[in-house]
Amino acid sequence: MNHDVIVLYEHPEWQKPLFSALSARGVSFGTFDLKRAAFDPDAIPEARLYFNQASPSAYVRDHTRAVPLALSLIRSLEIGGARVLNGSRAFALELSKSAQSALMKRLGICHPRTLAFNDVDAAIDAWGDQWPALLKPEQGGSGARMFLVQSPEELRGLLRERPDLWLPDNLLLLQERIEYDASQGIVRMEFLGGELLYAMHVVSHGAFNLCPSEVCNPADGVSVHCEVPAAKPVEFYPFKEVPREAVEAGLLLMNEGGLDVGGIEYIESSSGRPVFYDINANSNLRAPIAREFGFDPFERVVDFLTAQL
Repeated sequence: MNHDVIVLYEHPEWQKPLFSALSARGVSFGTFDLKRAAFDPDAIPEARLYFNQASPSAYVRDHTRAVPLALSLIRSLEIGGARVLNGSRAFALELSKSAQSALMKRLGICHPRTLAFNDVDAAIDAWGDQWPALLKPEQGGSGARMFLVQSPEELRGLLRERPDLWLPDNLLLLQERIEYDASQGIVRMEFLGGELLYAMHVVSHGAFNLCPSEVCNPADGVSVHCEVPAAKPVEFYPFKEVPREAVEAGLLLMNEGGLDVGGIEYIESSSGRPVFYDINANSNLRAPIAREFGFDPFERVVDFLTAQL
Protein backbone atom coordinates (compact mmCIF):
# COMPACT_ATOMS: atom_id res chain seq x y z
CA MET A 1 0.00 0.00 0.00
CA ASN A 2 1.44 3.34 -1.10
CA HIS A 3 -0.47 5.56 1.34
CA ASP A 4 -1.82 5.49 4.87
CA VAL A 5 -4.98 7.38 3.95
CA ILE A 6 -6.76 8.21 0.70
CA VAL A 7 -9.22 11.11 0.49
CA LEU A 8 -12.21 10.67 -1.83
CA TYR A 9 -13.28 14.04 -3.18
CA GLU A 10 -15.07 15.83 -6.01
CA HIS A 11 -14.99 19.60 -5.44
CA PRO A 12 -11.84 21.21 -6.93
CA GLU A 13 -11.35 23.64 -4.00
CA TRP A 14 -13.03 22.44 -0.80
CA GLN A 15 -10.38 19.92 0.25
CA LYS A 16 -7.29 22.04 -0.44
CA PRO A 17 -6.94 23.21 3.21
CA LEU A 18 -7.12 19.58 4.34
CA PHE A 19 -4.53 18.51 1.78
CA SER A 20 -2.23 21.31 2.96
CA ALA A 21 -2.63 20.30 6.60
CA LEU A 22 -1.90 16.64 5.79
CA SER A 23 1.21 17.61 3.80
CA ALA A 24 2.47 19.90 6.57
CA ARG A 25 2.08 17.07 9.09
CA GLY A 26 3.96 14.63 6.85
CA VAL A 27 1.05 12.21 6.56
CA SER A 28 1.34 9.79 3.64
CA PHE A 29 -1.91 10.41 1.79
CA GLY A 30 -3.37 10.00 -1.67
CA THR A 31 -6.39 11.51 -3.38
CA PHE A 32 -9.12 9.95 -5.52
CA ASP A 33 -10.94 12.44 -7.75
CA LEU A 34 -14.49 11.17 -8.22
CA LYS A 35 -15.41 13.46 -11.13
CA ARG A 36 -13.87 11.31 -13.88
CA ALA A 37 -12.75 7.99 -12.48
CA ALA A 38 -12.70 4.20 -12.66
CA PHE A 39 -11.98 1.51 -10.09
CA ASP A 40 -11.44 -2.24 -10.11
CA PRO A 41 -13.23 -3.93 -7.18
CA ASP A 42 -10.61 -6.72 -7.31
CA ALA A 43 -7.74 -4.24 -6.88
CA ILE A 44 -8.87 -2.39 -3.77
CA PRO A 45 -8.23 -1.35 -1.05
CA GLU A 46 -4.98 0.51 -1.66
CA ALA A 47 -4.71 2.18 1.76
CA ARG A 48 -5.39 1.38 5.38
CA LEU A 49 -7.90 4.19 5.70
CA TYR A 50 -10.20 6.12 3.36
CA PHE A 51 -11.86 9.45 4.10
CA ASN A 52 -15.02 10.13 2.11
CA GLN A 53 -15.45 13.81 1.24
CA ALA A 54 -17.92 13.39 -1.63
CA SER A 55 -20.81 15.85 -1.76
CA PRO A 56 -24.46 15.35 -2.80
CA SER A 57 -24.30 18.75 -4.52
CA ALA A 58 -21.91 17.43 -7.19
CA TYR A 59 -24.70 17.58 -9.77
CA VAL A 60 -24.89 21.38 -9.57
CA ARG A 61 -21.29 21.43 -10.81
CA ASP A 62 -22.05 19.08 -13.72
CA HIS A 63 -20.45 16.22 -11.80
CA THR A 64 -23.61 14.14 -11.45
CA ARG A 65 -21.79 10.85 -12.05
CA ALA A 66 -19.46 11.42 -9.09
CA VAL A 67 -22.09 10.50 -6.48
CA PRO A 68 -23.12 7.03 -7.71
CA LEU A 69 -19.48 6.16 -8.37
CA ALA A 70 -18.55 7.30 -4.86
CA LEU A 71 -21.25 5.17 -3.26
CA SER A 72 -20.31 2.12 -5.34
CA LEU A 73 -16.61 2.59 -4.58
CA ILE A 74 -17.19 3.01 -0.86
CA ARG A 75 -19.34 -0.13 -0.69
CA SER A 76 -16.69 -2.08 -2.58
CA LEU A 77 -13.97 -0.79 -0.26
CA GLU A 78 -15.95 -1.80 2.82
CA ILE A 79 -16.65 -5.27 1.43
CA GLY A 80 -12.94 -5.54 0.65
CA GLY A 81 -12.07 -4.87 4.29
CA ALA A 82 -11.08 -1.22 4.20
CA ARG A 83 -12.10 1.27 6.84
CA VAL A 84 -13.95 4.22 5.30
CA LEU A 85 -14.65 7.28 7.44
CA ASN A 86 -18.10 8.65 6.61
CA GLY A 87 -18.71 5.38 4.83
CA SER A 88 -21.67 4.02 2.88
CA ARG A 89 -24.18 4.28 5.74
CA ALA A 90 -23.31 7.92 6.42
CA PHE A 91 -23.18 8.85 2.73
CA ALA A 92 -26.49 7.15 1.93
CA LEU A 93 -28.09 9.10 4.79
CA GLU A 94 -26.70 12.38 3.45
CA LEU A 95 -28.13 11.59 0.00
CA SER A 96 -31.68 11.16 1.35
CA LYS A 97 -33.47 13.92 3.21
CA SER A 98 -36.47 11.63 3.67
CA ALA A 99 -34.21 9.08 5.41
CA GLN A 100 -32.88 11.89 7.62
CA SER A 101 -36.44 12.75 8.58
CA ALA A 102 -37.19 9.09 9.35
CA LEU A 103 -34.10 8.88 11.56
CA MET A 104 -35.13 11.99 13.48
CA LYS A 105 -38.60 10.54 13.95
CA ARG A 106 -37.18 7.30 15.35
CA LEU A 107 -34.90 9.18 17.73
CA GLY A 108 -37.65 11.52 18.93
CA ILE A 109 -35.88 14.63 17.59
CA CYS A 110 -38.11 17.54 16.57
CA HIS A 111 -38.04 18.06 12.79
CA PRO A 112 -40.26 19.53 10.04
CA ARG A 113 -43.04 17.53 8.45
CA THR A 114 -41.63 16.08 5.21
CA LEU A 115 -43.26 14.47 2.17
CA ALA A 116 -41.28 12.67 -0.55
CA PHE A 117 -42.88 12.37 -3.98
CA ASN A 118 -42.33 11.54 -7.65
CA ASP A 119 -45.69 12.87 -8.88
CA VAL A 120 -46.95 16.39 -8.26
CA ASP A 121 -50.66 15.46 -8.06
CA ALA A 122 -49.93 12.73 -5.53
CA ALA A 123 -47.92 15.24 -3.50
CA ILE A 124 -50.68 17.84 -3.49
CA ASP A 125 -53.29 15.27 -2.47
CA ALA A 126 -51.12 13.99 0.38
CA TRP A 127 -49.84 17.36 1.61
CA GLY A 128 -53.19 18.97 2.38
CA ASP A 129 -53.49 22.69 3.05
CA GLN A 130 -50.21 23.36 4.88
CA TRP A 131 -48.98 26.18 2.62
CA PRO A 132 -46.54 27.81 2.05
CA ALA A 133 -44.10 24.92 1.95
CA LEU A 134 -40.49 24.38 0.99
CA LEU A 135 -39.72 22.43 -2.16
CA LYS A 136 -36.42 20.56 -1.93
CA PRO A 137 -34.55 17.85 -3.86
CA GLU A 138 -34.31 14.53 -2.04
CA GLN A 139 -30.58 14.57 -2.80
CA GLY A 140 -29.89 18.07 -1.53
CA GLY A 141 -26.71 20.07 -1.27
CA SER A 142 -25.60 23.71 -1.27
CA GLY A 143 -29.22 24.86 -1.09
CA ALA A 144 -29.65 24.10 -4.78
CA ARG A 145 -33.12 23.89 -6.35
CA MET A 146 -34.97 24.95 -3.23
CA PHE A 147 -38.07 27.14 -3.43
CA LEU A 148 -40.71 28.49 -1.10
CA VAL A 149 -44.01 27.69 -2.81
CA GLN A 150 -47.22 29.39 -1.74
CA SER A 151 -49.89 27.07 -3.18
CA PRO A 152 -50.59 23.87 -5.15
CA GLU A 153 -50.99 25.98 -8.30
CA GLU A 154 -47.55 27.53 -7.83
CA LEU A 155 -46.01 24.09 -7.28
CA ARG A 156 -47.60 22.73 -10.46
CA GLY A 157 -46.50 25.76 -12.46
CA LEU A 158 -42.94 25.66 -11.15
CA LEU A 159 -42.43 21.99 -11.99
CA ARG A 160 -44.05 22.47 -15.40
CA GLU A 161 -41.68 25.34 -16.22
CA ARG A 162 -38.61 23.77 -14.57
CA PRO A 163 -38.57 20.02 -15.31
CA ASP A 164 -34.85 20.09 -14.48
CA LEU A 165 -35.80 20.37 -10.80
CA TRP A 166 -36.54 16.64 -10.81
CA LEU A 167 -32.84 15.93 -11.34
CA PRO A 168 -30.73 14.11 -10.34
CA ASP A 169 -32.96 11.29 -9.03
CA ASN A 170 -36.56 12.25 -9.94
CA LEU A 171 -37.52 12.52 -6.29
CA LEU A 172 -38.56 15.74 -4.56
CA LEU A 173 -39.73 16.80 -1.10
CA LEU A 174 -42.28 19.14 0.35
CA GLN A 175 -41.21 20.29 3.78
CA GLU A 176 -42.96 22.29 6.47
CA ARG A 177 -41.81 25.89 6.75
CA ILE A 178 -40.69 26.67 10.30
CA GLU A 179 -41.06 30.22 11.58
CA TYR A 180 -37.89 31.63 13.15
CA ASP A 181 -35.98 34.86 13.69
CA ALA A 182 -34.20 35.37 10.36
CA SER A 183 -31.88 37.97 11.90
CA GLN A 184 -30.44 35.20 14.13
CA GLY A 185 -30.23 32.71 11.28
CA ILE A 186 -29.91 28.98 11.70
CA VAL A 187 -27.47 27.05 13.89
CA ARG A 188 -24.90 24.71 12.42
CA MET A 189 -22.92 22.43 14.73
CA GLU A 190 -19.75 20.74 13.48
CA PHE A 191 -18.82 17.39 14.99
CA LEU A 192 -15.60 15.40 14.77
CA GLY A 193 -14.97 11.96 16.25
CA GLY A 194 -17.92 12.04 18.62
CA GLU A 195 -17.34 15.55 19.96
CA LEU A 196 -18.65 19.02 19.18
CA LEU A 197 -15.94 20.93 17.33
CA TYR A 198 -17.73 24.29 17.24
CA ALA A 199 -21.10 25.84 16.46
CA MET A 200 -22.13 28.96 14.58
CA HIS A 201 -25.11 31.06 13.63
CA VAL A 202 -25.58 31.39 9.86
CA VAL A 203 -27.57 34.39 8.61
CA SER A 204 -28.50 33.87 4.97
CA HIS A 205 -30.81 36.84 4.18
CA GLY A 206 -33.32 34.49 2.57
CA ALA A 207 -30.80 32.41 0.60
CA PHE A 208 -30.80 28.64 0.91
CA ASN A 209 -27.08 28.10 0.22
CA LEU A 210 -25.55 28.03 3.70
CA CYS A 211 -22.30 26.34 2.63
CA PRO A 212 -19.63 27.30 5.20
CA SER A 213 -16.77 26.90 2.73
CA GLU A 214 -14.78 30.11 2.33
CA VAL A 215 -14.74 29.41 -1.41
CA CYS A 216 -18.53 29.48 -1.65
CA ASN A 217 -19.22 32.11 1.00
CA PRO A 218 -16.02 34.14 1.53
CA ALA A 219 -15.63 36.52 4.43
CA ASP A 220 -15.32 39.52 2.10
CA GLY A 221 -18.58 38.58 0.36
CA VAL A 222 -16.96 39.46 -2.96
CA SER A 223 -14.67 36.73 -4.28
CA VAL A 224 -17.44 34.16 -4.57
CA HIS A 225 -16.75 30.97 -6.52
CA CYS A 226 -19.97 29.04 -6.15
CA GLU A 227 -22.50 27.50 -8.52
CA VAL A 228 -25.33 28.59 -6.18
CA PRO A 229 -24.45 32.22 -5.28
CA ALA A 230 -26.53 34.21 -2.81
CA ALA A 231 -27.94 37.66 -3.61
CA LYS A 232 -26.45 39.01 -0.36
CA PRO A 233 -23.36 37.72 1.47
CA VAL A 234 -24.10 34.96 3.96
CA GLU A 235 -22.91 35.85 7.47
CA PHE A 236 -21.31 33.46 9.98
CA TYR A 237 -20.99 34.09 13.73
CA PRO A 238 -19.47 31.86 16.42
CA PHE A 239 -22.04 30.39 18.81
CA LYS A 240 -20.33 29.51 22.06
CA GLU A 241 -23.31 28.74 24.27
CA VAL A 242 -25.13 26.02 22.39
CA PRO A 243 -27.89 24.46 24.52
CA ARG A 244 -26.83 21.12 25.95
CA GLU A 245 -29.95 19.38 24.61
CA ALA A 246 -29.14 20.57 21.07
CA VAL A 247 -25.60 19.19 21.31
CA GLU A 248 -26.92 15.89 22.66
CA ALA A 249 -29.41 15.62 19.80
CA GLY A 250 -26.64 16.36 17.29
CA LEU A 251 -24.36 13.73 18.80
CA LEU A 252 -27.19 11.21 18.69
CA LEU A 253 -27.77 11.90 14.99
CA MET A 254 -24.06 11.59 14.26
CA ASN A 255 -23.79 8.28 16.11
CA GLU A 256 -26.98 6.70 14.78
CA GLY A 257 -26.25 7.94 11.25
CA GLY A 258 -22.75 6.45 11.23
CA LEU A 259 -21.03 9.82 10.69
CA ASP A 260 -17.42 10.30 11.79
CA VAL A 261 -17.33 13.96 10.72
CA GLY A 262 -20.32 16.13 9.92
CA GLY A 263 -22.47 19.20 10.32
CA ILE A 264 -25.93 19.17 11.89
CA GLU A 265 -28.27 22.12 11.30
CA TYR A 266 -31.28 23.26 13.28
CA ILE A 267 -33.61 26.23 13.53
CA GLU A 268 -34.38 27.98 16.80
CA SER A 269 -38.13 28.12 16.17
CA SER A 270 -40.36 30.97 17.31
CA SER A 271 -41.70 28.63 20.00
CA GLY A 272 -38.19 28.36 21.44
CA ARG A 273 -37.78 24.70 20.51
CA PRO A 274 -34.87 23.60 18.28
CA VAL A 275 -36.11 22.04 15.04
CA PHE A 276 -33.50 19.88 13.27
CA TYR A 277 -33.63 19.66 9.50
CA ASP A 278 -30.29 18.73 7.89
CA ILE A 279 -27.48 16.19 8.31
CA ASN A 280 -24.27 16.84 6.38
CA ALA A 281 -21.59 14.18 6.14
CA ASN A 282 -19.38 16.32 3.91
CA SER A 283 -18.46 19.05 6.36
CA ASN A 284 -16.84 22.18 4.92
CA LEU A 285 -15.17 23.56 7.99
CA ARG A 286 -14.89 27.33 8.31
CA ALA A 287 -11.45 28.30 9.58
CA PRO A 288 -12.29 31.89 10.69
CA ILE A 289 -15.05 30.58 12.97
CA ALA A 290 -12.85 27.85 14.44
CA ARG A 291 -10.12 30.42 15.14
CA GLU A 292 -12.65 32.26 17.30
CA PHE A 293 -12.62 29.09 19.42
CA GLY A 294 -8.81 29.00 19.42
CA PHE A 295 -7.86 26.32 16.90
CA ASP A 296 -7.44 25.40 13.23
CA PRO A 297 -10.22 22.97 12.23
CA PHE A 298 -8.14 21.21 9.60
CA GLU A 299 -5.40 20.51 12.13
CA ARG A 300 -8.07 18.87 14.28
CA VAL A 301 -9.16 16.72 11.32
CA VAL A 302 -5.55 15.63 10.77
CA ASP A 303 -5.30 14.79 14.48
CA PHE A 304 -8.41 12.64 14.08
CA LEU A 305 -7.14 10.90 10.94
CA THR A 306 -3.75 10.09 12.44
CA ALA A 307 -5.45 8.77 15.57
CA GLN A 308 -7.52 6.41 13.41
CA LEU A 309 -4.34 5.16 11.78
